Amino acid sequence: MTPPRLSLVVPVYNAAAYLPQCLASLAALNPGADEIIAVDDGSTDASSRILDEFRARLPALRVLRQPNSGASVARNAGLDMATGRYLAFVDADDFLAAETYRELLDRAEAFDLDMMMFNGWYHFEGRQADRLIYPHLPTSGPFSGQEWLVRHPIGQEFLHYPPLNLYRREFLNTARLRFTPGQKHNEDVPWTTEALLLARRVAYDARPWYYYRKPVRILSPEHLQTHLEAIVESSAANARALAAMMDRHALDGDVRLVIERQLVDGALSIFHKLEQMPNRRQASALRKQLRQQDLIRLLWSHARDGAHKRRISRNWLMSFVS
Repeated sequence: MTPPRLSLVVPVYNAAAYLPQCLASLAALNPGADEIIAVDDGSTDASSRILDEFRARLPALRVLRQPNSGASVARNAGLDMATGRYLAFVDADDFLAAETYRELLDRAEAFDLDMMMFNGWYHFEGRQADRLIYPHLPTSGPFSGQEWLVRHPIGQEFLHYPPLNLYRREFLNTARLRFTPGQKHNEDVPWTTEALLLARRVAYDARPWYYYRKPVRILSPEHLQTHLEAIVESSAANARALAAMMDRHALDGDVRLVIERQLVDGALSIFHKLEQMPNRRQASALRKQLRQQDLIRLLWSHARDGAHKRRISRNWLMSFVS
């Protein structure tokens, strides 16, 4: 029996305000996905009911329910269930154009791609005009994922955002690529980086197909503090993961320099988050904790220019006096 051509994995957690639009866009896909795996990650709002109601409109929809475990675990669960030759992720608060995967799939098959990358829109819900996510990247490829990393460094020209990539599922399974369980923020960083390091052939389509919602979120000081602490924890974990990744793959030359810059730039954003924290005492304690855990030493060992070293030195000194 011929396997399904396309599987979509949709992690869902308390997305009732946006989920109907997301699912309606999946129902309108032409051609439609052969398999849509919605992973209900312990939702406590109306998301579960909405998924059940859409089953009549979406015969390809399969719903997997699990206790709340985070987006990483939800994506992994969907990936493990998927059977399609190609796989894509869709976030439950986003939506897609009807023709999204038609030519992307054709090109992925024609060029034997491990990853087919594409463009999208930042969707501001009418507050302002939608804006291209990649306004300057031209359609290009195929070439290796490592060549893509050197041409278009992540964080400078390219984002860690799995829904803007179509993957050959056999590639993901052979490479044993999975998201890091338990990571609440920025879990896309090691995933996207390692996928590109391992991909034999990738290409990019500059046409925008995906709508990445940018809602307004107002957090209380307590929730803001918790949110920023989680980002700091995840960003520190990503710096260590990228360092281990470089050693694991014995990277050198331009590829290593690109990953090192990504590591240092990403981790230095931690200190900006510390400055934003309402609880100044906790921010000071976290800064000292990061020094004691040798994060600053790790950044120094991978810094490759004076600007990086000056910022690292300044934050090392502040960890003693703040």
